[in-house]
Amino acid sequence: MKDFLQDLVSHTHNLGFLETLKITSNEKETIIESMASNRSVILNAKTNVPINHVGTFGMPNLNKLDIHLKCPEYQDGAVIEVVKAERNGKTIPVGLHFENMNGDFENDYRFMNEEIINETLKTVKFKGAKWDIEFEPTVNSIAKLRFQAAANSEENTFQTSTEDGKLICKFGDGSRHAGSFVFQDNVNGKLKQKWSWPIDQVLKILNLNGDKIMRIADQGALNITVSSGIATYDYILPAMTK
Repeated sequence: MKDFLQDLVSHTHNLGFLETLKITSNEKETIIESMASNRSVILNAKTNVPINHVGTFGMPNLNKLDIHLKCPEYQDGAVIEVVKAERNGKTIPVGLHFENMNGDFENDYRFMNEEIINETLKTVKFKGAKWDIEFEPTVNSIAKLRFQAAANSEENTFQTSTEDGKLICKFGDGSRHAGSFVFQDNVNGKLKQKWSWPIDQVLKILNLNGDKIMRIADQGALNITVSSGIATYDYILPAMTK
């Protein structure tokens, strides 16, 4: 349970723009959904193994959960349990109970019930897209993107385009400071539209631990899949006009 919670927090809360999660779990699968408050990123994730706590509930205030997970009292021999209760004839998860090895230090983290999380997090459902570009970003390419973002810090977005089988990332519009670089050679498709993407969100996702795949749809969507070994996180970024 602790490994799952740490993985969950590191791939959501630690990004700085995903603070409330919706968990839908049954015997076959556990689905995680979230969305940035400005709708710049939509998250759809699935654990490799179901967490086996049937129900739909919300996880708010992830900073509090992060504090509990980092607390020295809960590092060795601690017990972290899912608390359940009867609601309308059903047994549902209502929170997490933390207790240290000596049993003299404890905390409770409460879940949102299904009705509240459905109202609080009206997740935009991504209906899928035809991905025109798909590749595994290299460490070197991510480092180049990070450098260009720092060198062009006045820009909030960057553009993508294809040229001679290469994926090009461009910063600025040429009327001021600007920069560009080849992010990926030998891409498997072409982009006709020059969409813009938020630099900060893209970099934070690419800096996560795990195997990554990037996909771009010419109709206006960017997908970064991060496989942590515990779950597969799909981050969808709708294109920006600027």
